Amino acid sequence: MAISLPRPLHALTADELTAAAKDRRWPKWQTMALLHSLQLPVLNACLIEPGHSAAAVRAAAHVLAAATGTEKLMIRSDGGVEKKRYYRGGNTFPVEEIPSRAAGLLAHGRAVILAEPTNRFTNRLTVLIRMDRPGPRQPGSLTLEALGPGYDVADLTRGQIPPQVTAHLDDIDWDHYQPPRWNEWNITGDHCPGGEDARRHRRLERLATQILTDGGHLDGTVGAEHAEAWLRGRGFLHLFAPQPTREALAKRARRLFEDAFFLAAAQPNRNWHCLATAFSVFDQPRTIYWDLVDGERKYAATAPAAARHEERAA
Repeated sequence: MAISLPRPLHALTADELTAAAKDRRWPKWQTMALLHSLQLPVLNACLIEPGHSAAAVRAAAHVLAAATGTEKLMIRSDGGVEKKRYYRGGNTFPVEEIPSRAAGLLAHGRAVILAEPTNRFTNRLTVLIRMDRPGPRQPGSLTLEALGPGYDVADLTRGQIPPQVTAHLDDIDWDHYQPPRWNEWNITGDHCPGGEDARRHRRLERLATQILTDGGHLDGTVGAEHAEAWLRGRGFLHLFAPQPTREALAKRARRLFEDAFFLAAAQPNRNWHCLATAFSVFDQPRTIYWDLVDGERKYAATAPAAARHEERAA
């Protein structure tokens, strides 16, 4: 039986989006489909499941590139098993490099998500959104953690970089919408002496050792100073500019609350306790949501056979 060619997310029908939003094998793709079906902004992308040939990957890449008007695509990996050493996606590569870079992921039982490219060096605002509640019909809370220009989502989710600004709401009834008053928001900043210098240094270290090396921009033994020189040499000065993160977050806090409430209401798991998503404002400016994570189900999806074998061997 022939395997059908992957199609761009934005070309899927309503029924196809519904089916994808119920498929827990690929959590990132599942939530991208849910976000798009709810008409929230999300990158156009396509899912390539294990078993596709290099020719199919190549064809899918060209279809998506044509649909998005670009000559480069972002690579992300997806699957039910995530370990600390799994591929850190989010970098972009020329379309002709996509098949070779996707091959190893597919061979290990992970799906590949190809997405339209973004410039992770010029983001204006990055927000991690967390929704908590003890249980259904019990009051919960919302937490927004934000970083300003030059940072990206991975800095908050796995880069161990503390937010510059945090906004928090308590006593939220996630079952009945009620807009918060401004005096109910608790907005705090990181005022630790030298905190911004340490945060920027950590960002530069991540860029040097993970992002710029994977993208082929730097090689050999590299450190923060090499990443800084690379950014400055290309005019990517956002990280070194003023960081008006508090004002930017306060401006969007109401809308982020509304979107969070909408996402919580659409969550298939009605017994959720903790949900999280990430939001980016690009330099264009353009806004997108990345994934919606259910804390109880993040690692619960059934893994493909190859991934299960690798996990046992480890």
